[in-house]
Amino acid sequence: MSVPKGRRGLSDFEFYHTARQLREDMTNLLLRDFGVKDSVRKTYEVDGKQVTVVEEYPHWIIEGFRASIIRLLRELILNITAGNSIYPTTPEELSERRRFQTASIINCEQLQQELIYCADILPLKISTVAPFAGRIETEVKLLKGWRKSNKKLFQGSSPGPPGLE
Repeated sequence: MSVPKGRRGLSDFEFYHTARQLREDMTNLLLRDFGVKDSVRKTYEVDGKQVTVVEEYPHWIIEGFRASIIRLLRELILNITAGNSIYPTTPEELSERRRFQTASIINCEQLQQELIYCADILPLKISTVAPFAGRIETEVKLLKGWRKSNKKLFQGSSPGPPGLE
């Protein structure tokens, strides 16, 4: 008998599923150019006619943000995959796994900073950015939990790999 979805706990691989969903949703946002629309900047009268000047946000800035965010999302998934592909049996392998886990946490923090910068430069609505910020924070917590679970792999061995105290 299966457990109802609302009563299920987090899976051991939730950090991966969350990262994949975050990547997909952010990519969809980027495909829509962050939802930024051209805006009317000035309206004035010339020879008795109303002239409206529409300013567009430069294509290069949106392309730059898009490329940067796509790169960070890609690195996040690659670091998670690399870290998960190592099942440590030695302290050296555990150290290598932790490096990938830490790199994935760093990717999340970098992604957070890139979104903040986008919001500073582009006229993004808070409702566009806030959900992603919350999901990135959740992902960081899940990744830290995954990294912390490494301690279980070497419990009972003495003195244990460095950096896990």
